[in-house]
Amino acid sequence: MPRIVRSIEDAKALIGQEVGVSDWVVVDQERIDKFAEATDDHQWIHTDTGRAAQDMPGGKTIAHGYLLISLMPALMDTLVEMPTLQRAINYGLNKVRFKNPVTAGSRVRLRSVVVQAQKRAGALQVILENTLEIEGQPKPACVAEVIALYFLGE
Repeated sequence: MPRIVRSIEDAKALIGQEVGVSDWVVVDQERIDKFAEATDDHQWIHTDTGRAAQDMPGGKTIAHGYLLISLMPALMDTLVEMPTLQRAINYGLNKVRFKNPVTAGSRVRLRSVVVQAQKRAGALQVILENTLEIEGQPKPACVAEVIALYFLGE
């Protein structure tokens, strides 16, 4: 059940709380290859399944770190519903750590906690601690402090 945020006050009430946990999403080789095409990052550890079978621990390619970051907005959308949202803007990242590689075929999910919520430039600025978990792994793939601006209507 997504959290409902209609106002800055609603967001402030969530400070320090876990917003939720998304469903699992598969990070398969096709997704990795499409990301490589979109970004021109064809490093073999991501795209060369034959070489990875021989030279990578576990014998599989791994997802790009920035692919993992790019999954976060869509996964976040499943956790929060903003009925008055006019537009959302990715404002930046304060801190990102890639703690565990995501091998092709793995499933990941997002766990998000509101760190800060305030009015800024006519918008709701939210800082979230986003943790991307890997199914069956004790250590997360990525922990990122994400800053987003949400422009809310009345």
